[in-house]
Amino acid sequence: MSIEELIIDKVRILPPDKQQEALDFVEFLLARMQKQDLSNQETKSVVSALALAQKYIGCVEAASDLSTNKDYMDGYGS
Repeated sequence: MSIEELIIDKVRILPPDKQQEALDFVEFLLARMQKQDLSNQETKSVVSALALAQKYIGCVEAASDLSTNKDYMDGYGS
C-alpha cells in the first residue's frame, strides 16, 4: 500500500473537524514548499554587478587616472 493510500485510509477514520485540521496542515506544507522553491529560484538568479560588467573591464582606452587628469572634461557643459 502506498503512503498516499495509507494517509487517505487514516483520514477517513477521523471526524470532520480533524479532517479539516489535516487538510489545513497539508495546505501549510504545500505553501511552505512553494515558498522554498521561490527562494531557491531567487538565489540562483542573483548575479553581481562585477560579473555582469566583467566583459567590459579594460575595453576603454583612457588616461591611467582620470581623477587627477581633469583635461578629459574639457568641452563638456560649455
